[in-house]
Amino acid sequence: MKEKTKKKIMEKTGRLFIVSGPSGAGKSTLCRKAIKHFGNLFFSISYTTREPRPGEVDGRDYRFVHGGRFREMIKGGEFLEYATVHGNLYGTRKKDVSDALGRSYDILLDIDVQGAEKVRKKLHGGVYIFLLPPSMEDCLKRLDKRGDVSSKELKKRLKRAMEEIKKSRLYDYIIINDDINGAFERLKSVITAERLREVRMRGEIKRLFKI
Repeated sequence: MKEKTKKKIMEKTGRLFIVSGPSGAGKSTLCRKAIKHFGNLFFSISYTTREPRPGEVDGRDYRFVHGGRFREMIKGGEFLEYATVHGNLYGTRKKDVSDALGRSYDILLDIDVQGAEKVRKKLHGGVYIFLLPPSMEDCLKRLDKRGDVSSKELKKRLKRAMEEIKKSRLYDYIIINDDINGAFERLKSVITAERLREVRMRGEIKRLFKI
C-alpha cells in the first residue's frame, strides 16, 4: 500500500484495535463482549475458507466462502491482510475497514499473528493487543474441549501457539485470560485509555473550546 494511501486511511477519525493470540486464548469471546459493551466500535468480520463450527453464523462470526472465491478476492486486491492458518485461509477485507473508518467507527480486528504483521506494515497508528491463556495446559484443555481437532492436529496447534507467543513482544498490550471477566475488564481499560489519548481528543477540544 502506498504511503499516501496509508495516511489517507489513518487520517480518518476511527482507530484500529488488533487482537491476536493463539488458538484457545479466548479472542472471539472477548471481542464479542467488547462489541456489545462499547458504542461506536465496529467488528471487522473475517473471510475464511474453513467450515463453520457448531453455533457459528455466516455474517456474524465469519464470512464463509469457498477457496475459489477467496482466491478471486486475493487477485482482485480486496484484502488488507490474509493468511493461511491451520490449513484454511483467513482474510480482512480492505473495504470493510476503510468504510468503517470513514464513518468514524473504531474497528476491532480479531486476526492471527501473520495477519497482524501485514496490517502493521500497511497501516500506521493501530493498537496491538495480544491475548494469552494462563498456561499451555489451559490452552490445550480449551482446544480439546472444542472436539473438532484430532490429537495430531492438536499437537500442531500447540507448537504453533508457542511460535505465536514469541511474537507477543511486538504488541502494545498483553492480556492474560485467566478469568474471562477479569480479562474483559483489562481489555475495556485498554480501549478506553486509547480513546482518551490526546491525539484522539483534539477534535473534541476544538469543538468545546474553539481553539
